[in-house]
Amino acid sequence: MEALHKLLLFGVLFSILATCTSQDTMTVDQVIRDGDTLVSAREVYELGFFSPGSSKNRYLGIWYKNILPQTVVWVANRETPITDSSGVFTLATNGSLLVIAGSNNTVVWSSNTSLVSPTTINPVAQLLDMGNLVVRRNGEESFIWQSFDYPGDTFLPGMKFGKDLVSGLDRRYRSWKSLDDPSPGEFVGFMDTNGFPQLIEDNGSIPLMRYGPWNGNSFNGLSYHQPNSPFKHEFVFNDKEVYYMYTIVNTNSFISRIYVNPQGDFYRLTWIEQQWKPYWQAKPDMQCFAYGICGPNGMCNASNSPACSCMQGFEPRNPDEWSASVWSSGCRRRTPLDCPTKDGFQEFINVRLPDTRRSWYNMTMTLDECASACKNNCSCIAYSNIYITNGSGCLLWFGDLVDVATVIQSQPLYVRMAQSDITNVPVTEPTSKPSSNKKRGIIVVLLSISSCLVIVIVILAIVYAWSKKRRYIVKTPDELTKTIDEDSIMESQHDDDTELSYFSLAEISKSTNDFSEDKKLGQGGFGPVYMGMLDDGREIAVKKLSKTSTQGVNEFRNELKFIAKLQHRNLVKLLGYCNEGDESMLIYEYMPNRSLDLLIFDKIRSVKLDWSNRFHIIHGIVRGLLYLHHDSRLKIVHRDLKASNILLDADMNPKISDFGLARMFRDQENAANTSKVVGTL
Repeated sequence: MEALHKLLLFGVLFSILATCTSQDTMTVDQVIRDGDTLVSAREVYELGFFSPGSSKNRYLGIWYKNILPQTVVWVANRETPITDSSGVFTLATNGSLLVIAGSNNTVVWSSNTSLVSPTTINPVAQLLDMGNLVVRRNGEESFIWQSFDYPGDTFLPGMKFGKDLVSGLDRRYRSWKSLDDPSPGEFVGFMDTNGFPQLIEDNGSIPLMRYGPWNGNSFNGLSYHQPNSPFKHEFVFNDKEVYYMYTIVNTNSFISRIYVNPQGDFYRLTWIEQQWKPYWQAKPDMQCFAYGICGPNGMCNASNSPACSCMQGFEPRNPDEWSASVWSSGCRRRTPLDCPTKDGFQEFINVRLPDTRRSWYNMTMTLDECASACKNNCSCIAYSNIYITNGSGCLLWFGDLVDVATVIQSQPLYVRMAQSDITNVPVTEPTSKPSSNKKRGIIVVLLSISSCLVIVIVILAIVYAWSKKRRYIVKTPDELTKTIDEDSIMESQHDDDTELSYFSLAEISKSTNDFSEDKKLGQGGFGPVYMGMLDDGREIAVKKLSKTSTQGVNEFRNELKFIAKLQHRNLVKLLGYCNEGDESMLIYEYMPNRSLDLLIFDKIRSVKLDWSNRFHIIHGIVRGLLYLHHDSRLKIVHRDLKASNILLDADMNPKISDFGLARMFRDQENAANTSKVVGTL
């Protein structure tokens, strides 16, 4: 009987202990020791002591409870680690949270919270399901302290990014020093309020990236705002605070976070298929994201080579440097201004607005009022409306225009310049009516354009009718299968367990912003390749068969024949295809680090290729080739293996791609004939 009582007592104590270690609140009479945790009510987040990477130091942090590998979103004592497992987390009677090194009883971190009446009101700490650690008075809902006010390298849904203009609280992100060390790193992101607010990332002194002013949908120049987006974006700017915040429309749909890594790369990540995938990204070493890469009055276009050019009406300040692709000196005016009588305004569309630290703004002015204000001030160099949604608000720039780039989803920019340098109708009199001479000129131009359009349409109709007879078009999945030589595939149909998804043209067009230039990744013999984003958050690469491709049809067949039937971690994954009307496309998984050649031959990005990464990439390529030549169901020779056909995923894993020239052999064959030139000339 005594043994039974002991067993029951042990069971009760064990259940009490389990309840304590999984609770989401802590009072002044409780402590969290190393090994204990707080868990949010729905078990989304967990708080406790951890060691990052290969480090043995201990930190108090918050991480996702059910995601592996461990993903930490907040660290308390990031500058003062504990070197052993003696750490204690507790709540003082004055409402301050404390992290104590038990070995020497030293406070290594404190929230420095202070209650008005600590003797009469008991504080409570709680870990919320949104990842926010809060301190509140017992029985009250309002917070007297919260971890969301002191972010690290991660921004979670519901967290404010920006400034409290009354208290001076500045919520900014700062990278870790390394994956093994969460102490403050080199890269800092903050809401800059010197002029109209904009997001800037710097290294403590020098701007590295700028995300532009808020335009009503997103930060100007960023294309993450899409129809039916799973995110809701909010920007608040008044006399008390200025901040950006995002939330997830359906909180049960998926998990997302904004994260800056130790290299300063900025990501919006979503948890899909048991891994973090980039929904959107910006890197200081990406062309046109590097701050001011083209110098004053220069414009960056990532689709061009070279990427930098002078804005209309400007010319290189130092032509010799520009010819050597050194653009930092920027551009100067081709023709001096003669304000106010002989100047006009050139309209620029689809551009990232210049750095707003040299701007003046008014939130309520119309575009016409804004144009008049700039026209009447000879120091005003450019103007634009603030909000793309309703065309309201006014921004004026003075001095050089810095960090301009070609983007989409942007409001027009109007730049002052001499009339002789203006190439379209100047926007100097936005509300006035054109004179009779101007009307006649416009009519002549319109008639000329109309005549040209009729001729062009007739020619295009003839070419289209001719090309439809010659082009290989697959209408249905069944017809698509018939185009592949079944005798050349050695497995019977019932052995092929590969299922390709069929994507509609509307779905692909939406994911690539109607195949916009800023989504274009490159061009090959097959045709252009675009980056896309599906509604479920997956990033894709879309290989579109060019109407002028001479061997694109054969490559299209080869890609379907081989990649669809090959599954290996070092081969690019084919997700599906699209055949609709005259459009034929292949849909692949997106590789964030692009192709190996872009990494090898780029002076900035090549620093990532240390010997460990080089060996890792070489090893992966060899594994992929070994699979193709010996271990796969099909014996395949790639025949066009080169650095540009090696793609790199987010973890720098190599993926062999582009099987358009590949050949397949039967078991006993060791040679094949072809009439085509192999490889790339």
